[in-house]
Amino acid sequence: MYDMAILWDWIAFSVRWLHVITAMAWIGASFYFIALDLMLKPAEHLPKGAFGEEWEVHGGGFYHTVKYLVAPAEMPEHLTWHKWQSYTTWLSGAALLMIVYWVGGELFLLDPTKADLALWQGILISGGSLTIGWLAYDAMCKSKLSEQPTLLMLLLFAILVFMSWGYNQLFTGRAALLHLGAFTATIMTANVFFQIMPNQRIVVADLKASRTPDAKYGKIAKVRSTHNNYLTLPVVFLMLSNHYPLAFATEYSWIIASLIFLTGVTIRHYFNTMHKTGKGPNWTWLATAILMVLIAWLSTARSGESYEESEARQLTPYEQKYASAERFEDAYYAVIGNCSMCHAREPSWEGMHWPPKGVVLETEADVARHADQIYLQAGLSHAMPPPNAIEMDRDSRELIVAWVKEARGQN
Repeated sequence: MYDMAILWDWIAFSVRWLHVITAMAWIGASFYFIALDLMLKPAEHLPKGAFGEEWEVHGGGFYHTVKYLVAPAEMPEHLTWHKWQSYTTWLSGAALLMIVYWVGGELFLLDPTKADLALWQGILISGGSLTIGWLAYDAMCKSKLSEQPTLLMLLLFAILVFMSWGYNQLFTGRAALLHLGAFTATIMTANVFFQIMPNQRIVVADLKASRTPDAKYGKIAKVRSTHNNYLTLPVVFLMLSNHYPLAFATEYSWIIASLIFLTGVTIRHYFNTMHKTGKGPNWTWLATAILMVLIAWLSTARSGESYEESEARQLTPYEQKYASAERFEDAYYAVIGNCSMCHAREPSWEGMHWPPKGVVLETEADVARHADQIYLQAGLSHAMPPPNAIEMDRDSRELIVAWVKEARGQN
């Protein structure tokens, strides 16, 4: 029988690859059109209804782009819609979240030191929070707050800070930041699906029916698109954060995530202003640097379960399954002897201040909790430990494989 752990790991890898590819396409298109919109210049010779034009050179040719503020007088024969980049990014991201944080929820989603949740409860909070976030944001945009865009953005930031704190109270640090990214990305894709595309379809339908389109639909789409533009960079940071314990495995990770949204604003403000005026405000570089220094300082505050707390804590059912296996004791000492020099709460490897990926392997609870990762990284493959750190013998690797298979009832 094919090992399901290997199958799921390759499925996750494939879906992650798809997610990265589609995200690059979406982000690239989004940044390009925002820049193009800001660089448009008025001209006397433009057709009726045209707002501005832009000349560009790329790939050995010249491009002449004209934008109609509402719509052209007649419907063009060919019209390219930009939507599937957004949809496939969200769908692949949602699938990846389910694979990693729902199927692997006992390890990656739930933190028994923070909240006593059953896996089904964690999954319900995970999926439900994404829906609630979009409904709250959409309601604000449709209210009178839409007439005060600055206040609307401040309230959106307040919601993101609250969600950052809330996720951190329930989930692992890694899952908390990832879910904040998914929360934000859901708002962005829902903007495209529920607002931008429907409003554009109304304009197209009016053109086909020889009616004059209402300018309000274009304005609504522009506001939502601008929001997406400022949220993009923080989402990219949050999606990458699970590789860096300094971002997610600290006491103030929720504040770090909140400050990252401010850096997204300062960075995009610089480039948006530069595209529009030809020169960006230099103060944004200083503001971004100060925010990053503050983030780096906050990252030094350690958090998580101490060695004593881990030793004293009652094992979860998931941990108990692996800790009760007959070969666990031998496997535990194999892991301690080969992995704990780096994967410790205070690593002894010179120059290393945090365990790689935040994975701690010191107590029996630690090792049992990360059984699947140990199995893939140090049992089936030779990914860990690094060959320049310690040479793990074949017997130790085979012992780990036998232990995990026994715990799963595969022997």
